[in-house]
Amino acid sequence: MAGLLSVSRTDLAKRRRKLRRQQQMKIIQALWRTFAISSLAGCLFWVAIQPMWVLNAPKQIVMKSGNQLLSDETIQSLLMLSYPQSLWRIQPSIIADSLKRQPMIAQASVTRRLFPPGLIIEIKERVPVAIVQLPKGGNTDGMSKQVSMGLVDASGVWMPLEKYISLNPTGKLPTLKVIGSPEQYLPYWTQLYLSVSQSYVKVMEIDCQDPTNLILKTELGNVHLGPPSSQLSEQMKILAQMRHLPSKLNSSQIEYIDLQNPENPLVQLNQKKIKVNLRTP
Repeated sequence: MAGLLSVSRTDLAKRRRKLRRQQQMKIIQALWRTFAISSLAGCLFWVAIQPMWVLNAPKQIVMKSGNQLLSDETIQSLLMLSYPQSLWRIQPSIIADSLKRQPMIAQASVTRRLFPPGLIIEIKERVPVAIVQLPKGGNTDGMSKQVSMGLVDASGVWMPLEKYISLNPTGKLPTLKVIGSPEQYLPYWTQLYLSVSQSYVKVMEIDCQDPTNLILKTELGNVHLGPPSSQLSEQMKILAQMRHLPSKLNSSQIEYIDLQNPENPLVQLNQKKIKVNLRTP
């Protein structure tokens, strides 16, 4: 019995010594980890405060743009950066947000470049597809009533004309014109622009002022489509089939083409005041 107790006490002593050694090793490892992390942080801080990590000139900013409507100098003027400036004090997210607030910029991202030190700016520009003339007394959100002209992209996003010209003075303006406020054309703009841009008959102007009658000014004359509807694609197909109409009728005789019912297209003549049913054999 005494032998068993002696063995048990010996085992317990060995276990205690083993546990103490394990605890000591854990403490030593923790100290080494703390020292290593502190040393690394200190090294990184020392590197970060070196003069080389400074933005000294605009040439250290790399611009990436898909459309190239805006020049690099124009984009740099929108950054509102002062030089020299520590690269680590620059906040890329704030710069990106300020760029996205510009009406001509749809998306923007800003990242730091370490080797060599600088910034990389990637933007996606909005491409204007139509000039918009607001009706008298018209307005857009956040715009003055004195603003009467603007631009829109394929999604219907409004861009002030003066702002566009000031940022892109050599850029070409779109030839398509829209008359009406955004509230009048936005609900169906995407479908309308897609149909018009793919039309075989050239469309120069879209009048959206009357919600009950959408009017297109085309190379064939004015075309009345009625209220915007799901028939728009079919109406444009019928219009394409009528592109040879000038060979049958003098354009000066045509007051307007009525496609409100695409199954029964009509031509209103301005002299005899009669309608010609184009479906009649």
